[in-house]
Amino acid sequence: MTLRDANKVAGFAEDDLTGLTDAVFHDLPDAVICADCEGLIRFWNAGAERIFGFSRDEAVGQSLEIIIPERLRQRHWDAYRRMMETGRSRHPSNEPLSVPAQTKSGQTISIHFTVAPLPGPYGVVAGIVAVLRDATATFQELRRLCADERGM
Repeated sequence: MTLRDANKVAGFAEDDLTGLTDAVFHDLPDAVICADCEGLIRFWNAGAERIFGFSRDEAVGQSLEIIIPERLRQRHWDAYRRMMETGRSRHPSNEPLSVPAQTKSGQTISIHFTVAPLPGPYGVVAGIVAVLRDATATFQELRRLCADERGM
């Protein structure tokens, strides 16, 4: 049996990405968020619900500001506008960004995220897709280790 035949038996068809789409957008534990060129949330997966506490119905149509701490909003919007204009972030695409975020309850968490532009017609950037991971526990452990090292 060839690899191609094995993939067909397992339900993997080269031209059918339904299962891949479902897995990436709905089943990943990470947050997957899509926002339009105005910064309004257009897609919010189950991982985003779990991490941020907003249901899909509560988040879709809202500004990304629902997860951005107030003190960081101006910096966020400056970077967002730059991404909409140029299609690029000023950060290397292969390095996740680490920033604070806020949950529905107002709790501040630490997240790692990557972002990519969503292409629109005529080469215009239509929005962004971001994959975010809650890194709060990791950040707290690093902080504890640094404090322990200083106390030695």
